[in-house]
Amino acid sequence: MLRVGITGNIAAGKSTAENIIEESGFKVFDTDKIAHDILETSVEVLKEFSDCDILSDGKINRRKLAKVVFSVPEKMRVLESIIHPVVKKEILKIFDSNKNEKAVFISVPQMYETGFEVLFDKVVLITADDKIRLERLMNRNNLTVEEAKMRLESQQSQNTKKLKADYVIENNSTEEVLKSRIQEFLANIK
Repeated sequence: MLRVGITGNIAAGKSTAENIIEESGFKVFDTDKIAHDILETSVEVLKEFSDCDILSDGKINRRKLAKVVFSVPEKMRVLESIIHPVVKKEILKIFDSNKNEKAVFISVPQMYETGFEVLFDKVVLITADDKIRLERLMNRNNLTVEEAKMRLESQQSQNTKKLKADYVIENNSTEEVLKSRIQEFLANIK
């Protein structure tokens, strides 16, 4: 089984890429969804962030939590120290339970920030120009320019990631162009 990681900075088009890969017949898993599930049940997050306003109706509100962690870097590190080890275990479980697949794709937005690239045989990076990502993020998440820029700047630069990735797929155009580029990538992946 080929273990392929999908990564890219926020609003680069990872989710769209995941959908295209899945429509092509491959199994695709998303660590953002895994992390969200962890957050819903994490007593440790509740304990570590008890001094912050992160609850709505007694549950962790991801938008409120995001506001805290994107504005206080130390809080981001605390959250990551809780979430990342559990996500890593889940990735290993996915590989173990899908051994008979030709390839398994797992999306990891913070692939290089977490060091998770060592878990994969190949890593594909989805990129998009910063201006495009800023517009997508503001529209998608209903954020102000300042909020969106804070999120964009919280990640390692795309240029740094390009040097580390096995494949780079640019997503500055239409979904059809992206689909064509992904199909070409899938045809050549080994």
